[in-house]
Amino acid sequence: MTLTPSKVDIDADSASRRHIPGEAGLWFVILGDMAMFAAMFAFYLQGRAQQPELFAQSQDTLNRDLGAVNTVLLLTSSLLVVFATHTVGRAANPRIATRLIVGAMACGLAFVLIKVFEYYEKVAAGITPNTNEFYMYYFGLTGLHLAHLIVGLYFLGILRTLTRKPVVTTTQHAFFEGAACFWHLVDLLWIVIFPLVFLVR
Repeated sequence: MTLTPSKVDIDADSASRRHIPGEAGLWFVILGDMAMFAAMFAFYLQGRAQQPELFAQSQDTLNRDLGAVNTVLLLTSSLLVVFATHTVGRAANPRIATRLIVGAMACGLAFVLIKVFEYYEKVAAGITPNTNEFYMYYFGLTGLHLAHLIVGLYFLGILRTLTRKPVVTTTQHAFFEGAACFWHLVDLLWIVIFPLVFLVR
């Protein structure tokens, strides 16, 4: 005898495949941020095309090793947030999600410290956004990204509180997913900024 799935089962399965993490309003913010950074990337590329030697010489003063370390930190933190999102609210492992979020926050804080050190090095050497067009873009892009990262750390702090709850409501889980998506946005932006500003000629 062949069992045919009911219409309810099919509808539930289709709904699960159509599931969009977080809330719809958050995606307007994320897409708006991506559009804003895309415009800044386009202006940067235009400026570099007009002054290739200036941009290349200025790029050589950046610390690529620290930029690579920051990339690894953000990739690791995003992976930890993914695991935390899958484990939050599960009674079998109530503390794992908390530890994962704390690990992600530690990676984010390490990123902030490294970036502050980079800025300190530049300013101590007399390099500011007013030095030339490359540094204007460098401080602008990395500074705006750093601001997003700090907001993301605030969201992770809220998620850490949610992971301690024995039961996570549907609304709280949607917030958890949305905050995780924002953190992944921070990671994605850096994956573009690092090679674009630090590496690519």
